Amino acid sequence: MAALDPRSVTLHRTGSGPPLVLLHCLGVDHRFWDFALPLANEFTLLRYDLPGHGSTAVPDESYRIEDLSDQLAGVLAAYKISRPRVAGISLGGLIAQHFAANNVVERLVLIDTTPRYTEEMRNMWAERAATSRRHGVAAFVEDLLKVWFSAGFLVQDPPAVRYVRSTLTRTPGEGYALACEALAAADLRNGAAKIRAPTLVICGDDDIPSFRDAAEWLAGRIESAKLAWIEGARHASVLERPDRACALLREFLASA
Repeated sequence: MAALDPRSVTLHRTGSGPPLVLLHCLGVDHRFWDFALPLANEFTLLRYDLPGHGSTAVPDESYRIEDLSDQLAGVLAAYKISRPRVAGISLGGLIAQHFAANNVVERLVLIDTTPRYTEEMRNMWAERAATSRRHGVAAFVEDLLKVWFSAGFLVQDPPAVRYVRSTLTRTPGEGYALACEALAAADLRNGAAKIRAPTLVICGDDDIPSFRDAAEWLAGRIESAKLAWIEGARHASVLERPDRACALLREFLASA
């Protein structure tokens, strides 16, 4: 495995105020966080495309969640950014967990994420990596959408659903596969007790059981963490109910 070069990503900065890093989930890009742009009135939003996603090239070698965390540290060091607030969803949430366990973070938000996947899910990641390499991510996009969004939200086909569908379809199969393998290998459970930043754990109350269980586990293991549910939402809870998500983020991130 090779280190991930911080210079390989383009950092998008929006707004003014304290730095807020926003880490997207698997198969999309930094635009996932467009729903949070109202927060730019209070924070400098910092976003980038993870390796093999969006405009960031597919790495030549496999990598781990720890490597993604180190890359984030390198990006922030290059811009002399210290003590950021950090929010991450799913894959981004694992990066955020590792980063906060090993760096000074002002506040931490973990959304629809886990420190370690169940054995069933780990096997699923291996299968999905193989499928994306053979047939591309488009082969299972419609199935993914049923995990990301509630049935009623999918029927409406709002911009959030169309964005996720189109972005997943364009994601390189190898880029997606490498991220799947990093997720399958991840075990961040021992790091939870090392997180000292005030932490908010957010989860859709209609997400799959393993993510709901993980949300409760994280809230119980991270010192001073609190848990908030987004009602009626599945895995992409913050896209399904952006007003609720922004309200939770604003209240928590701005508090002393």
